[in-house]
Amino acid sequence: MAKGVALSVFSSVLFALLYYYASLMTPMSGEVVFGWRMLLTMPCLGLFLLYSGDWRLVTALLAQLKTRPVIWVGLPLSSALVGVQLWIFMWAPINGRGLAVSLGYFMMPLVLVLVGRFLYQERPSRLQWLAVACAAFGVGNELWHAGGVSWETMVVAIGYPLYFVWRRWLGNDNLGGLWCDMLLMLPVAAWFVMASGSPFATFADRPVLYILVLGLGMISALALACYILASRQLPFSLFGLLGYVEPVLLVVVSLVLGETIADEEWVTFIAIWVAVGLLILEGVRKMLAFRRYPFRQSARHQT
Repeated sequence: MAKGVALSVFSSVLFALLYYYASLMTPMSGEVVFGWRMLLTMPCLGLFLLYSGDWRLVTALLAQLKTRPVIWVGLPLSSALVGVQLWIFMWAPINGRGLAVSLGYFMMPLVLVLVGRFLYQERPSRLQWLAVACAAFGVGNELWHAGGVSWETMVVAIGYPLYFVWRRWLGNDNLGGLWCDMLLMLPVAAWFVMASGSPFATFADRPVLYILVLGLGMISALALACYILASRQLPFSLFGLLGYVEPVLLVVVSLVLGETIADEEWVTFIAIWVAVGLLILEGVRKMLAFRRYPFRQSARHQT
């Protein structure tokens, strides 16, 4: 388990490094950085699937193209939903919107609680409802002082849950589905890279970009591989709790890049952080209960 924890934390650190890394790639725009990331990461993920034996997930999904026509529409939509998320992750720190996106990552688990309740008829606990109430208070403060929650925050907080719901319905919520999503992004990624008409002119003006672009692909692929390996070695509850490490680091990176939290925004951030803390407390409580009574918990899931 210790190895799984180390891999999960290391992946969060790498994703945070990637968040900062984009700011080093000036004068490239967020779209160009996103394009290079996809062009280099997708082949690396394919190699990982071959090495780990998970390539069968890709072939199984592609085989469904003959029997399930909805896949022809479902996969492009799935790719578009996650593509927006991967783009905004690269775009935000370059354009001074890192804090807004990090707030979206904090809000996402709370939106998932609501999705589970109203879409899948799950029953949130009292702590989960209290967390949702705290988050609602934070959002209300943002509406009161800023006139609305930023679009960057909403894209992450609502966009990712939509992606997860769509993938579950489509049946491609696995590594094979993610690889197919990234495969369909390649034309858009290539267009972003080539849109300037002379994509390598920037490299001529700043040769260090050759090394930075290669590093971008390596960091992105390594972060994704560590994340995948951690998910296989940890209990689901612990893996979910460790997922909160990343948005904390994204806030730190945003502050390092010069962004600031305005006085009136502190109430929003603190309310969201309290809500996330309650979810963590709930996760720890469930994890301890499972360790004490594993057979009772297993029987409950089977009924």
